[in-house]
Amino acid sequence: MSLTLTYFPVRGRAEVIRVMLKDQGAEFDEKVITMEMWKESTLKASCLFGQLPIFEDGDLTLYQTNAIRRHLARKLGLYGKDQREAALIDMMDEAIQDLLNKYIKLMFEKDDSGKEGYLKALPTDLKPFEKTLSGNKGSFLVGDKISLADYALVILLIHHQVLSPPCLHAFPSLQSYLKRLCARPNLHAYFHSDDFKNRPIIPGKRT
Repeated sequence: MSLTLTYFPVRGRAEVIRVMLKDQGAEFDEKVITMEMWKESTLKASCLFGQLPIFEDGDLTLYQTNAIRRHLARKLGLYGKDQREAALIDMMDEAIQDLLNKYIKLMFEKDDSGKEGYLKALPTDLKPFEKTLSGNKGSFLVGDKISLADYALVILLIHHQVLSPPCLHAFPSLQSYLKRLCARPNLHAYFHSDDFKNRPIIPGKRT
């Protein structure tokens, strides 16, 4: 079935969807919606919750980023080998979403007044992921196969290194994990592509 992602010309919340699809070698089309198009067209009114992304999988249309991610995880075999692993993946993913929400709030602040406090708290936020990877021999967050949660963590760590290049220096397992996952052939190609490099994290914030 044909896959189509509709989103703004930024990484934003849709980037982890792109990364999952790219790494798994899934062919998909992308419809890019500029802010001018969003304001002038009837697209916003047609969206179930009035927001992007939209993901179309054949005749299935999905809204809400995490619903799209979970659908793709089930479709592409990225949700663990059994219910136990799926539950652990959900747990890790929820923790990642907590950090992501803090990060997004910081990114949309009008100035850098919150950056110092955010970076001061960041080691505490990263410690559970370091501990989990150390306990799993640094392979993946859950089990021995990449999952929904790994993609979310990888892109979040990449963006944090833009925010503060030394932020992972005290976390050897996270450093080796990120290096190894970014070396996966499809991810390596994507992260070195102009599509990725030239797409801002959010409007006005490039890598």
